[in-house]
Amino acid sequence: MSEPSTPLTLPKGFQTAALAAGIKPSGKTDLSTVISETDCVWAFAGTRSTTAAACVTRNRDLYAAGGPVRALVVNAGNANAATGKRGARDNADLADALGSVLNVDMNGVLTASTGIIGHPLPMDRVLSGVEHLPEDLTDDAAAFASAIMTTDLRPKTASAQLSAGLPGGARIVGVAKGSGMIHPDMATMFAFVFTDAAVDGPGLRAAFSAVVARTFNAVTVDGDTSTNDMAMVLANGQAGEVALHDFLPALETVMRDLARQIARDGEGATRLLTVRVSGALTEAEALTAARTCCVSPLLKSAVHGNDPNWGRVIMAVGRSGAAVNIEGMTVAVQGNPVFAGKPLPYDDAAVSQSMKAEEVVFEIDLGVGGASGEAWGCDLSAEYVSINADYTT
Repeated sequence: MSEPSTPLTLPKGFQTAALAAGIKPSGKTDLSTVISETDCVWAFAGTRSTTAAACVTRNRDLYAAGGPVRALVVNAGNANAATGKRGARDNADLADALGSVLNVDMNGVLTASTGIIGHPLPMDRVLSGVEHLPEDLTDDAAAFASAIMTTDLRPKTASAQLSAGLPGGARIVGVAKGSGMIHPDMATMFAFVFTDAAVDGPGLRAAFSAVVARTFNAVTVDGDTSTNDMAMVLANGQAGEVALHDFLPALETVMRDLARQIARDGEGATRLLTVRVSGALTEAEALTAARTCCVSPLLKSAVHGNDPNWGRVIMAVGRSGAAVNIEGMTVAVQGNPVFAGKPLPYDDAAVSQSMKAEEVVFEIDLGVGGASGEAWGCDLSAEYVSINADYTT
């Protein structure tokens, strides 16, 4: 599912606004919001990092409380992580400020922050910006996608159309950011999904973690989990009821699309790395093996150099801990079989040439079961080192 060529609008009842509040030294847009006209049921997943930022811990507490939400406010200039009690107060004040402007309870306002760790929020500029945020509301999803970017090279959006009770049907629109520090455990990764479908709240919550496991938790750029990772879906119900068995596959398709866009936009990346694992004992083991391959610096370097070194696949699968029968294991690179319990003859130059494509696909059968999983990453280039060596200097 690719981003449409026509302007992508938010679902019915959602609006967005963004401005430059002076949080980013560059002066670029750094503060944004998405507001719903009515209460939303929602599902949430946040990083399991033990140094999670204040926005993650507060959103998690609100999620546990089970109340509805009306708005999201995003600061894309400062992580507000490792900032202690002051950071928690500032994060709460950010929610309270937008709630006051919108005349909604602050517990109905979710927060998200991304940027450099360890710096206090410039609250005078933040609060001044929040005051003016709702003055220029629009339904332009792409504008919100651009406003939340940090080191991203391009905005990331995806959408799906659903049938529902009202003419025109219900829609799902997803927006994400992330380019480096991507190895979610629920990169610097945000994923926000909005829908006007009316869905069963408890059912959505019960299913969301499994959908996250197969999408955002199956993407990796560099193996580093951010303090601020989060994914959420907000449903305001304005387009009528949609059964979960219809809604969840469409939601997963949108989230999968966003996950692949994050991997393709990895810092310094020149191509998307896809690893498909089959023949595993469980889906969890298949996903673990696939993601271990995607995060391996050796395999990522081989992809960058167009080197069909299948030994690095064997290594990564082995260290993943997934059960494997190596005598029954198979590996293919770009559709070319290179290993089947033993090395296979293949044209090294031809396979290397096939790896110069925008997407490089490894297919691996572990030979022990019937479960499968897929993960996405990117190659490892010298540009990745350059970007991160100069990140704060």
